[in-house]
Amino acid sequence: MPDAAEREPLRVFLTGATGYIGGRLAPRLLDEGFAVRCLARSPRKLDARTWRIDPRVEVVRGDMADEQELADQMRGCRFAYYLVHSMESSKGAYAERDAQLARTFSSAAERAGVERIIYLGGLGELGDDLSEHLSSRRAVEEQLASAGVPVTTLRAAMIIGSGSASFEILRYLVERLPAMVTPKWVRTESQPVAVRDVLHWLVACLRTPETAGRAVEIGGPDIMEYRHLMRIMAEELGLPRRLIVPVPVLTPRLSSLWIGLVTPVTSAIARPLAEGLRNRVVVTDPSGMALMPHEPLGVRESIRRALGKTRAGAIETRWSAAGTIPGDPDWAGGTTFVDRRSIDVHAGCDAVYRAFSRVGGGHGWYAGDLLWRIRGWMDKLVGGPGLRRGRRDPERVEFGEALDFWRVVGVEPDRRLSLRAEMKLPGTALLDLETERLDEDRSRLIMTARFRPKGLLGILYWYAVLPAHGLVFGGMLRGMKRAAESAADEPATRPAAQSAAR
Repeated sequence: MPDAAEREPLRVFLTGATGYIGGRLAPRLLDEGFAVRCLARSPRKLDARTWRIDPRVEVVRGDMADEQELADQMRGCRFAYYLVHSMESSKGAYAERDAQLARTFSSAAERAGVERIIYLGGLGELGDDLSEHLSSRRAVEEQLASAGVPVTTLRAAMIIGSGSASFEILRYLVERLPAMVTPKWVRTESQPVAVRDVLHWLVACLRTPETAGRAVEIGGPDIMEYRHLMRIMAEELGLPRRLIVPVPVLTPRLSSLWIGLVTPVTSAIARPLAEGLRNRVVVTDPSGMALMPHEPLGVRESIRRALGKTRAGAIETRWSAAGTIPGDPDWAGGTTFVDRRSIDVHAGCDAVYRAFSRVGGGHGWYAGDLLWRIRGWMDKLVGGPGLRRGRRDPERVEFGEALDFWRVVGVEPDRRLSLRAEMKLPGTALLDLETERLDEDRSRLIMTARFRPKGLLGILYWYAVLPAHGLVFGGMLRGMKRAAESAADEPATRPAAQSAAR
């Protein structure tokens, strides 16, 4: 008879569980029989994940910069995934911070007795011309191995999957621009890989000890220039052939600004990606993949599947949900402007909650959509996210996800939704939508907008937009009221299904 220790599943430590790859990796590790301990800065971001309730899942709150705390949290874990990247470009600061965090993680893993670290890095040739983005990934690899714990590095080029930043950039550029004047990097060769194949190799390496202490280059079967990738995307979208004109004068900075204007991805995130596109990224050593035999998807099939999930609203994780979530602003002290409105609705709280939980993305904001679009364009022009981040799911909303240029900072099902503005503002803005029961068939919808200005400019901004509040906020309340009342008599199958999905 096996003893208790033999019966217990192997435990892995997972960073980045609220991010794009980590959020998809956790359920696949569980499917393979592993127990998962997730490190999260904002554990509430995982509450709505269906795999969160699995008894083999632990979620711990922690600081990646605190070595002692990190070591304590890793104890008992055999493997540790490092899936943390500081993507936003800030004069090289992201590279320095990534290297420091990797050193701390390596030392903590050694102190905790972790047997192996698994890291997902970037594929690309070595040399003096390597972009800062790819150089940073190489530096992280080195720092992760600095304390002596064996590291398995999976190096990938562009990852194709619904909701990934690179896929969103590609899709929006092709959808919105029938003709493109592009940098010369569109002629650079790349070997894209489907996200499902990346996840397969991330799990398979745990049961392949030969991958310890080495870099494994992974990629799909197709090697092609980025312009050909754009043409395949256009074909799968059912669009006419795009005219692509490469020119040598577009710098990574100009490219990132253009990407930030046309796509949902901000220029700060686009900058490191754009810089990395100048490097040829193909598999030169397939021996690592040979240790874990697998048939990866080709580019066309990867794009087709990703588009299918996007159209079906079945995006498992999305790039915009990653990152820090500031706490609710401290409204005590200082000047705080409040605009509170309410409307009575002939529907229950559940119907009202479903109505206001649909805001953003393709559904819009119930009123003043033209004004919202104008505000989105203004925001993009000054480096903000604008409206094009959309939302991950057309019906359900989770803590920490992005809704256009808002971030969800509070969710109480059938009662309340709190949004924090991430557009460029001279202050801090919060929008609360909540419902309270009046009687059996009626409820009240309450909308509260709060704004804490920064200096005189913030005060002037509040009074400048105040006249639009009646049109926009009042119209939103009326639109949500109509939606809730029209849905009140519908069968309850959809809510039930949604609850099951949660």
